[in-house]
Amino acid sequence: MQANQANQANQANQANQANQAKNPQKELALFDLDHTLLDVDSDYLWGEYIVKHNLVDEAEYRTANQKFYQDYIEGTLDATEYNEFVAQFLSSLPIDRLHELREDYIKSEIEPHIRPKAMEVLCQHIEQGHDVVIISATNDFVVSAIAKRFGIEDSHVLSTPLEIKDERYTGKLTDKPNFQEGKIYHLNKWLDKQQVAGIDFKKTYAYSDSKNDIPLLEWADVAICVSPDDTLHAHALAHRWAVEDWSL
Repeated sequence: MQANQANQANQANQANQANQAKNPQKELALFDLDHTLLDVDSDYLWGEYIVKHNLVDEAEYRTANQKFYQDYIEGTLDATEYNEFVAQFLSSLPIDRLHELREDYIKSEIEPHIRPKAMEVLCQHIEQGHDVVIISATNDFVVSAIAKRFGIEDSHVLSTPLEIKDERYTGKLTDKPNFQEGKIYHLNKWLDKQQVAGIDFKKTYAYSDSKNDIPLLEWADVAICVSPDDTLHAHALAHRWAVEDWSL
């Protein structure tokens, strides 16, 4: 990871934690991960990574992974089926070994694809005293570690939750996938916890590239479409949403 990005992430983490203890009425910025903060799809790349390192059968896994990814692009993905497919591999290895693989994967496959503009905008929100949440359809095994590269801790990460029992992944989910309307479901649960802590948000922002996040963008007070797909781009123009190009 470039030194400048690492410094920005550390500063963002410290500022985001400080913000959480300040004003009980503040603003909230929600960032999608894949093709928004990153220039790639982290879920798909994890599959390619384990294929490349001969951890799964190449032909079988790659065929399935590509089919699921195409379904995602087309908006027809069965998110539960896909996440259970991903979690099956995770269930095959001890967590310590998975963490080793994940660290190498992030350094080799993810860090080169962190969008500088994404880091800049995320840090601007934090500098303004806003709470920042990364909200992704990808599973929590992958997202939680990537979020730390942006200075965002687990308490401010919403992703698809995978089940762990006896220090092993089981191959199952513990709740609904954090996908499409599922993002609103998980976001509302998170907001309920914030209200219990006495925190309300007077204004909300949402950033995403995908038509799958139209429910999230409609929920927010301010919607920002980042290098959007064709469907979202048309929707953004029709609804006068901001459109920005963050591509590398």
